[in-house]
Amino acid sequence: MANIVTIGIVQDTASDDLASNVTRAVARVRDAAARGAQIICLQELFNAPYFCKTVRPERFDIAEPVDGPIVHTFQALAKELAVVIVVPFYEREAPGLYRNSATVIDADGAILGTYRKMHIPHDPLFEEKYYFAPGDVTGDQRNEQHPGYNGFRVWRTKYADIGVLICWDQWYPEGARITSLLGAQILFYPTAIGWHPGEKPTFGDAQVDAWRTAQRAHAIANGVFVAAPNRVGFEPEPGTDGLEFFGQSFICDPFGRYLAQGGTEPEILTATCDLGLIEETRRNWPFLRDRRIDAYGPITQRWLGSSPRGS
Repeated sequence: MANIVTIGIVQDTASDDLASNVTRAVARVRDAAARGAQIICLQELFNAPYFCKTVRPERFDIAEPVDGPIVHTFQALAKELAVVIVVPFYEREAPGLYRNSATVIDADGAILGTYRKMHIPHDPLFEEKYYFAPGDVTGDQRNEQHPGYNGFRVWRTKYADIGVLICWDQWYPEGARITSLLGAQILFYPTAIGWHPGEKPTFGDAQVDAWRTAQRAHAIANGVFVAAPNRVGFEPEPGTDGLEFFGQSFICDPFGRYLAQGGTEPEILTATCDLGLIEETRRNWPFLRDRRIDAYGPITQRWLGSSPRGS
């Protein structure tokens, strides 16, 4: 692998026309490749509106298997363009078992594997626990070419070693750390995050800043590049105020410096990354060297403090 790689992320809307969403995503990938992108990542659940806003059993019908039409479409595209594509979609793994997933396709069109979202939120208008089982250990993870650990994965693609984490995963330093320790040079965070319209005037700016800051911190703490493609646009939902997805996608380097930043409209972001900066950064900020791995056992507990007063 060369030390220089150009990555691209797609920030877009999604309509109720699932086929047209895929067609548009194909065009976006072609555009990113024409701009020199070698590894391209779409947004979370790219081919549909964010359907988790309410509990509707018929929305399970959106899901399809890894060997279904969506992944086949992007396999052919990856091979044609000689690019790596990260395809986040709603996966039907088995009858009654559904995942929020991202399949990684190498530049020859081969499927390298599928990451399944580990952290599943349950909040107003983000009813994901109804729709998704969390990622877990699968039989194909422990191999030298594409290692994994307890559901976290890294893929040795043609152009770079990459890890994929999805949306709610981005708030957890543990996931970023494990994926980086597995050898990821770039962490991709396909995302669908937005504002509750009633909260936007009070919390909107702070929410965007927190979202970006948390992920830039993962880049700094682990000495890796981070790329986060979010969706954009207002999506209504009957009986609610809907969600306004805020975009603000970005790519940053191991110092947390922005290499590319998006706004609130559909767009494609690209950035050229010098992977040699990972070695340089870690020599000067040896956070991995100085970890006290003998002292971190308590991190596996949910709470270590005493009970609150009055309980």
